[in-house]
Amino acid sequence: MRVIGITGGVGSGKSSVLKLLKERFNAYILIADDIAKETMCRGNAGYEQVVEMFSEDILDKDKNIDRTKLATIVFHNENKRIVLNSIIHPLVKKIVLNKINELKIAGTYDYVFVEAALLIEDHYDVICDELWYIYVPADMRRQRLKDSRGYSDEKIDSVFKSQLNEEAYKKACINVIDNSKDIEDTMSQIEKLL
Repeated sequence: MRVIGITGGVGSGKSSVLKLLKERFNAYILIADDIAKETMCRGNAGYEQVVEMFSEDILDKDKNIDRTKLATIVFHNENKRIVLNSIIHPLVKKIVLNKINELKIAGTYDYVFVEAALLIEDHYDVICDELWYIYVPADMRRQRLKDSRGYSDEKIDSVFKSQLNEEAYKKACINVIDNSKDIEDTMSQIEKLL
Protein backbone atom coordinates (compact mmCIF):
# COMPACT_ATOMS: atom_id res chain seq x y z
CA MET A 1 0.00 0.00 0.00
CA ARG A 2 1.45 3.35 -1.07
CA VAL A 3 0.87 6.37 1.14
CA ILE A 4 0.88 9.59 -0.86
CA GLY A 5 0.61 13.11 0.53
CA ILE A 6 -1.33 15.66 -1.50
CA THR A 7 -0.70 19.37 -1.12
CA GLY A 8 -1.05 22.61 -3.04
CA GLY A 9 -2.20 26.17 -2.66
CA VAL A 10 -5.78 27.10 -1.97
CA GLY A 11 -7.84 26.93 -5.17
CA SER A 12 -5.57 24.38 -6.84
CA GLY A 13 -8.32 21.75 -7.01
CA LYS A 14 -7.03 19.30 -4.42
CA SER A 15 -10.60 18.28 -3.54
CA SER A 16 -11.36 17.47 -7.19
CA VAL A 17 -8.18 15.42 -7.49
CA LEU A 18 -9.00 13.51 -4.29
CA LYS A 19 -12.51 12.81 -5.59
CA LEU A 20 -11.02 11.35 -8.79
CA LEU A 21 -8.59 9.23 -6.82
CA LYS A 22 -11.36 7.83 -4.65
CA GLU A 23 -13.67 7.12 -7.60
CA ARG A 24 -11.14 5.60 -10.00
CA PHE A 25 -8.62 3.82 -7.81
CA ASN A 26 -8.67 1.50 -4.82
CA ALA A 27 -7.80 4.43 -2.58
CA TYR A 28 -8.61 5.62 0.92
CA ILE A 29 -8.64 9.39 1.45
CA LEU A 30 -7.61 11.14 4.67
CA ILE A 31 -8.28 14.87 4.83
CA ALA A 32 -6.49 16.53 7.73
CA ASP A 33 -8.92 19.45 7.91
CA ASP A 34 -11.87 17.07 8.39
CA ILE A 35 -9.96 15.25 11.13
CA ALA A 36 -9.12 18.59 12.78
CA LYS A 37 -12.81 19.56 12.79
CA GLU A 38 -13.67 16.22 14.37
CA THR A 39 -11.02 16.49 17.07
CA MET A 40 -12.45 19.89 18.05
CA CYS A 41 -15.91 18.40 18.64
CA ARG A 42 -17.08 18.09 22.22
CA GLY A 43 -15.71 15.01 23.93
CA ASN A 44 -12.54 14.91 21.85
CA ALA A 45 -9.03 15.87 22.99
CA GLY A 46 -8.77 18.94 20.78
CA TYR A 47 -11.98 20.43 22.15
CA GLU A 48 -10.79 20.43 25.75
CA GLN A 49 -7.37 21.87 24.93
CA VAL A 50 -8.66 24.58 22.59
CA VAL A 51 -11.35 25.73 25.03
CA GLU A 52 -8.82 25.75 27.87
CA MET A 53 -6.45 27.89 25.81
CA PHE A 54 -8.97 30.26 24.15
CA SER A 55 -11.68 30.34 26.86
CA GLU A 56 -15.38 29.62 26.63
CA ASP A 57 -15.84 32.83 24.61
CA ILE A 58 -15.28 30.70 21.49
CA LEU A 59 -18.28 28.49 22.25
CA ASP A 60 -21.74 28.80 20.73
CA LYS A 61 -24.98 28.52 22.74
CA ASP A 62 -24.78 24.70 22.58
CA LYS A 63 -21.21 24.71 23.99
CA ASN A 64 -19.68 23.68 20.65
CA ILE A 65 -16.62 25.50 19.35
CA ASP A 66 -17.78 28.24 17.01
CA ARG A 67 -15.26 27.82 14.23
CA THR A 68 -16.04 31.26 12.81
CA LYS A 69 -15.25 32.95 16.14
CA LEU A 70 -12.08 30.92 16.51
CA ALA A 71 -11.02 31.64 12.92
CA THR A 72 -11.53 35.38 13.47
CA ILE A 73 -9.32 35.27 16.56
CA VAL A 74 -6.46 33.36 14.93
CA PHE A 75 -6.76 35.17 11.60
CA HIS A 76 -5.96 38.48 13.30
CA ASN A 77 -3.26 37.20 15.66
CA GLU A 78 -0.33 35.17 14.33
CA ASN A 79 0.71 34.01 17.81
CA LYS A 80 -2.75 32.66 18.56
CA ARG A 81 -2.78 30.85 15.21
CA ILE A 82 0.54 29.24 16.11
CA VAL A 83 -0.87 28.16 19.48
CA LEU A 84 -3.97 26.67 17.85
CA ASN A 85 -1.83 24.79 15.32
CA SER A 86 0.43 23.50 18.11
CA ILE A 87 -2.63 21.97 19.77
CA ILE A 88 -4.49 20.56 16.77
CA HIS A 89 -1.82 19.48 14.30
CA PRO A 90 -0.07 16.91 16.54
CA LEU A 91 -3.47 15.37 17.36
CA VAL A 92 -4.39 15.20 13.68
CA LYS A 93 -1.04 13.70 12.71
CA LYS A 94 -1.40 10.99 15.38
CA ILE A 95 -4.90 10.11 14.11
CA VAL A 96 -3.64 10.01 10.51
CA LEU A 97 -0.74 7.74 11.46
CA ASN A 98 -3.01 5.41 13.44
CA LYS A 99 -5.46 5.19 10.51
CA ILE A 100 -2.67 4.45 8.04
CA ASN A 101 -1.42 1.66 10.30
CA GLU A 102 -4.95 0.22 10.56
CA LEU A 103 -5.28 0.29 6.77
CA LYS A 104 -1.89 -1.36 6.28
CA ILE A 105 -2.91 -4.18 8.63
CA ALA A 106 -6.30 -4.59 6.91
CA GLY A 107 -4.66 -4.68 3.47
CA THR A 108 -7.84 -3.55 1.73
CA TYR A 109 -6.54 -0.54 -0.23
CA ASP A 110 -3.77 -0.06 -2.76
CA TYR A 111 -3.29 3.61 -1.88
CA VAL A 112 -3.87 6.03 0.97
CA PHE A 113 -3.89 9.70 0.06
CA VAL A 114 -3.34 12.22 2.83
CA GLU A 115 -4.31 15.83 2.16
CA ALA A 116 -3.12 18.43 4.64
CA ALA A 117 -2.68 22.17 4.38
CA LEU A 118 0.57 21.93 6.32
CA LEU A 119 1.73 18.66 4.78
CA ILE A 120 5.24 19.97 4.22
CA GLU A 121 5.55 22.15 7.31
CA ASP A 122 4.33 19.34 9.60
CA HIS A 123 6.75 16.85 8.00
CA TYR A 124 4.22 14.37 6.64
CA ASP A 125 7.07 13.17 4.43
CA VAL A 126 7.96 10.98 7.42
CA ILE A 127 4.55 9.25 7.19
CA CYS A 128 4.09 9.31 3.40
CA ASP A 129 6.02 7.38 0.78
CA GLU A 130 5.93 10.45 -1.47
CA LEU A 131 4.40 13.93 -1.70
CA TRP A 132 2.49 15.30 -4.70
CA TYR A 133 2.02 18.99 -5.42
CA ILE A 134 -1.22 19.97 -7.17
CA TYR A 135 -0.20 22.95 -9.27
CA VAL A 136 -2.37 25.66 -10.80
CA PRO A 137 -1.05 29.14 -11.70
CA ALA A 138 -1.83 31.81 -9.09
CA ASP A 139 -4.06 33.87 -11.40
CA MET A 140 -6.23 30.83 -12.17
CA ARG A 141 -6.43 29.91 -8.47
CA ARG A 142 -7.44 33.49 -7.69
CA GLN A 143 -10.27 33.36 -10.24
CA ARG A 144 -11.47 29.98 -8.97
CA LEU A 145 -11.63 31.34 -5.41
CA LYS A 146 -13.63 34.37 -6.53
CA ASP A 147 -16.04 32.22 -8.55
CA SER A 148 -16.50 29.26 -6.20
CA ARG A 149 -16.09 30.81 -2.75
CA GLY A 150 -16.81 34.48 -3.35
CA TYR A 151 -13.44 35.52 -1.90
CA SER A 152 -12.34 39.14 -2.24
CA ASP A 153 -8.88 40.03 -3.53
CA GLU A 154 -7.89 41.03 0.02
CA LYS A 155 -8.94 37.64 1.43
CA ILE A 156 -7.14 35.81 -1.40
CA ASP A 157 -3.97 37.88 -0.84
CA SER A 158 -4.07 37.05 2.85
CA VAL A 159 -4.53 33.32 2.25
CA PHE A 160 -1.83 33.21 -0.44
CA LYS A 161 0.56 35.03 1.91
CA SER A 162 -0.01 32.43 4.63
CA GLN A 163 0.87 29.51 2.34
CA LEU A 164 4.14 28.26 0.91
CA ASN A 165 5.24 29.63 -2.44
CA GLU A 166 5.39 27.53 -5.60
CA GLU A 167 9.14 26.92 -5.34
CA ALA A 168 8.83 25.54 -1.79
CA TYR A 169 6.05 23.14 -2.86
CA LYS A 170 8.05 21.93 -5.85
CA LYS A 171 11.22 21.48 -3.80
CA ALA A 172 9.44 19.35 -1.17
CA CYS A 173 7.28 17.21 -3.49
CA ILE A 174 8.54 14.40 -5.65
CA ASN A 175 5.78 14.84 -8.26
CA VAL A 176 3.85 17.79 -9.65
CA ILE A 177 0.34 17.42 -11.08
CA ASP A 178 -0.64 20.31 -13.37
CA ASN A 179 -4.34 20.74 -12.64
CA SER A 180 -4.84 23.82 -14.84
CA LYS A 181 -6.35 22.02 -17.84
CA ASP A 182 -9.31 19.64 -18.10
CA ILE A 183 -9.99 16.74 -15.77
CA GLU A 184 -8.89 14.13 -18.31
CA ASP A 185 -5.48 15.77 -18.58
CA THR A 186 -5.16 15.64 -14.79
CA MET A 187 -6.28 12.00 -14.76
CA SER A 188 -3.73 11.11 -17.43
CA GLN A 189 -0.92 12.52 -15.26
CA ILE A 190 -2.19 10.63 -12.20
CA GLU A 191 -2.46 7.33 -14.08
CA LYS A 192 1.16 7.66 -15.22
CA LEU A 193 2.32 8.29 -11.66
CA LEU A 194 0.36 5.39 -10.20
